[in-house]
Amino acid sequence: MKKSITLVFAWLFTFTLFAQTNILCTNPVSAQILAGNYNPSAYLAATRLNRPDTISRGILANVSPDSLKKSILKIATFRNHNTGSDTLSSVNGIGAARRWVFSKFQQYSSANQNRLIPSYLQFTLNVCGITQHRNIFAVLPGTDTTDKSIIIIEGHIDSRCEVVCDTACKAEGVEDNASGTALVLELARVMSKYSYAHSIVFMVTIGEEQGLYGAQAFAMYAQQKGVKIKAVLNNDVIGGIICGQTSSAPGCPGPGNLDSTQVRLFSFGAFNSPHKGLSRFIKLEYKEELLPFVSLPMIINIMAPEDRTGRGGDHIPFRTLNYPAMRFTSANEDGNASVTTPGYSDRQHSVRDTLGASKLNNGVIDSFFVNFPYLARNAVINGNAAGMLGIGPKQPDMQLTAPSLTSLRIQVTKQTGYKQYRIGLRSTTNDWDSVYTITGTLVDTIKNLPPAVYNVSVMSVDTNGIESLPSTEYTANLTGVHELTEIAKDLELLQNKPNPFDEATYISVFVAKSVTYKKAWISVSDNNGRQVRQMPIKLEPGMNEVLFEESAEKSGIYLYTLMVDGKAVQSKRMVFAN
Repeated sequence: MKKSITLVFAWLFTFTLFAQTNILCTNPVSAQILAGNYNPSAYLAATRLNRPDTISRGILANVSPDSLKKSILKIATFRNHNTGSDTLSSVNGIGAARRWVFSKFQQYSSANQNRLIPSYLQFTLNVCGITQHRNIFAVLPGTDTTDKSIIIIEGHIDSRCEVVCDTACKAEGVEDNASGTALVLELARVMSKYSYAHSIVFMVTIGEEQGLYGAQAFAMYAQQKGVKIKAVLNNDVIGGIICGQTSSAPGCPGPGNLDSTQVRLFSFGAFNSPHKGLSRFIKLEYKEELLPFVSLPMIINIMAPEDRTGRGGDHIPFRTLNYPAMRFTSANEDGNASVTTPGYSDRQHSVRDTLGASKLNNGVIDSFFVNFPYLARNAVINGNAAGMLGIGPKQPDMQLTAPSLTSLRIQVTKQTGYKQYRIGLRSTTNDWDSVYTITGTLVDTIKNLPPAVYNVSVMSVDTNGIESLPSTEYTANLTGVHELTEIAKDLELLQNKPNPFDEATYISVFVAKSVTYKKAWISVSDNNGRQVRQMPIKLEPGMNEVLFEESAEKSGIYLYTLMVDGKAVQSKRMVFAN
């Protein structure tokens, strides 16, 4: 069933990619700001609040669980805000929902010297019988147009029931995804008080449930108009803490489990992935700017896959067009969306995705399915990352060499004008093992390293101590072990990462120089020698990788082998620990 869902989604996404037409901003001013063609002085705040500690702690202090709750209660009143639902009613349907979001952006702009510029992104596409659709967004103009790249915080507002185009059912869509919409609105309210060098876009999309249509439209618009995007932070299913009877892998530990202190960051790729680099940046900024001041620390998990097995979200269209993008999702989900499976009783993608329950059976909701303080903590993580991206320095580049089997030499080669740089070093996981700071130099040698294959990137640090996004990631092998056969002396099969793994892991092959071959694949076998998976892999110079996702395999030790033209080149073991 999982594999079938994956294939259907992949087909749907590929078939519909860029099918939208007549894409336009309804506010010409917003269009100019997105492109960076505006006068920043026209949008300067009377009092410019742009220090990192002011922004970070201000977001922490002002994001309100009560404000988030009010937004979610209001969104639920629209009853069915399916993408194909009523556009004319003032109280029900997607039309009423998007007009209310637009009015909130106007309200927040009025409270902040009219600096937040709201607009719709309109496009034409037949979705559930409706042909004209609108995302709602507001852009806070940056103070410096030298670098025109923007930062997007997004969440979809469209809801659904068991049937994807059912516009008559009660589809409050509270966890999926009033939680994400409320988070975007709350950050628009709070972050509009501050000033950022880069423009920040707060976007509420539609059409996510039918095929990521709203996000596709904005990504396509950005590509067509030359809008530069520094980062996309997508928020979807971000407020619930209860594990349902089902959840899409990698998911929660078991039915009824509660988790209000962890959040999952999904992003595409492994080695040299700008999307994983963005996720690592988000976690680092939380640790260094917020963690000392929060009352309840959050655990941020950088996940191996781009999304849950067989699932997808609004970050994917941006990633497809090479914009750095990632997704925030709750640690626990109530359901895997398999609504056609007999006996499915969870809330996600059903009429049961409502505000909550009445424990006293008096019709008054006293037990909410979204945990508002948890949602507020996730909003703060988002806002802090976007804020630091908005004021941080330029991204550097570097060269990596290995002077010995125990040392690495790093030299900054691009954006060399900063006094400090930070070096991110990782070996077996998706996160950095260590982050080193170098001051007053462009060259550093890290010594006495244990044997491992290391992935290294570097970040610029400005005078306020804020990091840039990490550079291109480079790799070096300090194991001194190659184990290559003559057939492929220029290939090296690397240890999977992470290892041990839960649900998904990346298997990589490093190619030193071009090789001639017809077919290559990774063969995965269980402890009894039974092949459980065969995955094609390209062997191009540099790092090549495939994602191994658990489907029905049991926990234990597995052997994976690089096969080239029918011959085994090298094998390694990995541990699946479910």
